[in-house]
Amino acid sequence: MAQHRILTSRLSLDSDIPLYAQLVGIIKHDISSGALSVGELLPSESELCRVLNVSRNTVRQAIGELETEGLVVRKRGKGTFVSDPNTTRRGVQYSFTTEVSSMGMSPSSALVDFEVITPGAAVCEKMALREGTKVYRFTRIRKVDGEPLILETSYYPQFIYPNLTRDMLETHSFYSLLYHVGITPFAARDSYEAVVLDEHQASLLGVASGSCAFYHQRLTETEDGRVYEYTRSYIRGDRVRLDVGMQKSGVTFARTIE
Repeated sequence: MAQHRILTSRLSLDSDIPLYAQLVGIIKHDISSGALSVGELLPSESELCRVLNVSRNTVRQAIGELETEGLVVRKRGKGTFVSDPNTTRRGVQYSFTTEVSSMGMSPSSALVDFEVITPGAAVCEKMALREGTKVYRFTRIRKVDGEPLILETSYYPQFIYPNLTRDMLETHSFYSLLYHVGITPFAARDSYEAVVLDEHQASLLGVASGSCAFYHQRLTETEDGRVYEYTRSYIRGDRVRLDVGMQKSGVTFARTIE
């Protein structure tokens, strides 16, 4: 019997792209190209670990992200199958790593700050939190091909993942960690404003003070309407273009990195 095509793939230890993201990219490419058809069974976790020489956690991160995007579905006792996007894709899908990787570029992140805080009234109001609720606040510099692109600060209620550490955040996708405790993005509200960067922001992004940028805010909700993520970011205006398409069927939005 022929070996499954995914098992013939090779992951690069020398790449800046995390192993789980490389595996996500391989499977997404095979699905989009038609090489993997709807209903097709993927190799088991143990097969992927053994043949691709990766950890079980790497495989689970990859499959979790694909399932969140509605590309695969897990059936208890049977395995993981390519899903029908017309019937299973729900909610919102976003990953900086896969967004950048899909453009043929190398994503990476540098953690600037990580702490547990009691947020002020403005953050509590945005996230519909009770006063005194502890939240994680962490700031990252998102990079593309090694060059800073986004200065991103995120807030998450501590109770959704009580044991998060700085080390875990530096070695794992937080979305994948949340997936394993049943928290997935269902809806998001985004806003963009044109701003200029102050000296500190510009220094972290490697541009001159006063440079133009997009100030981006996102509130992400679970299916039952609970806000579990508030992110505010400064995105370099010299590297990013926002495209909006309007058609009879609706509006499309794309973010292009140049």
